[in-house]
Amino acid sequence: MVKGLFTFFGIATVLCAAFFFVTSSGNILQAGSAESAPRDITYVSNPVVQQVPPSPPATRKVAKPTAGMPPSVDQVLRSGTLVVISKGSQQMYVYRNGELWDTSPVSTGKPGKDTPAGVFPILQKRVHHRSNIYSNAPMPHMQRLTWGGIAIHAGKLPGYPASHGCIRLPKAFARELYGITEMGATTVVVVDQALGSEWQARQMALAMHMPTPGERGHLIQRPEPRLADLDALRDDTRDFDEQQPRLAEASPAPAEQSRPAIAAVAETSAPPIDLLAQTRTPPRGQTIQLAAPRSVAEAEAYWTRVSARHPELERFDKAIIPAVVNSRQYYRLRVTGPGAKATCGALRQAGTDCFPVR
Repeated sequence: MVKGLFTFFGIATVLCAAFFFVTSSGNILQAGSAESAPRDITYVSNPVVQQVPPSPPATRKVAKPTAGMPPSVDQVLRSGTLVVISKGSQQMYVYRNGELWDTSPVSTGKPGKDTPAGVFPILQKRVHHRSNIYSNAPMPHMQRLTWGGIAIHAGKLPGYPASHGCIRLPKAFARELYGITEMGATTVVVVDQALGSEWQARQMALAMHMPTPGERGHLIQRPEPRLADLDALRDDTRDFDEQQPRLAEASPAPAEQSRPAIAAVAETSAPPIDLLAQTRTPPRGQTIQLAAPRSVAEAEAYWTRVSARHPELERFDKAIIPAVVNSRQYYRLRVTGPGAKATCGALRQAGTDCFPVR
């Protein structure tokens, strides 16, 4: 009987152990299947992803456009287009391959918005263009001379300088001129003095100094020669020709032989002017200012007119002093000497603008 009890307890122990083993294995398998079943993993169904903003693109410095050098006047007279504009006479002369193509009246910049003088290239051409400076104003058949807003285009011609610095042309002429000019084969010469003939316009253009590149991408212009020197050269040439015997076999001199004379006029009549040198040793006495034009040539022309009306100014020392006011270049015409302030008062009574300088 005791042996039977031991047998019963042994079998019961084995059965309990087996039951425990099977139950534990089921739990383990159930746990593993739960971990591998996607339907049970609900806590990661909406993962949080950190949004990293993209790095800003590297800023590129946009270089300001630079003004290219114009072709030489001699070059475009051989092959190209030369445009000569006289602010003094409000006239344009156009030469095509060395021959006079046509002329036209113009309207240049009004006082305070003067058209700059010098030698310029054509930087840009647009048939339909509007100003990005002056209220989106239309500028048909625009041909840009400077990146600062100076261009040739069609516009109103009241018979006097009236633009904001551009050169206005009649509509038909502006369209025809646009058709014959080419960037890189066109040179535009703007002068302050009044030109009375196509000969003067051609010779003035040949005598002009070429500009030099500036540090800010612009062109530094040099003073224009005096028209009187060109007229004197023409008179000397005429007198010389009249003294020579006119032989049928004599051939005219090549154009190249006449160019050194033109170059000599340019070098002697319009050398570089050191305007700052005038301020290093100022004369003694009182100083008055008569005008502040936009170029040296305009200052000289004004001095010639005002001194002719008031000869008493000749006893004073004259100076043309450069100055920049509100980013604009001016040339102050001043005279200095004893009693200059009293003379200034007399000039004002006569209707001539003048004011004392401290």
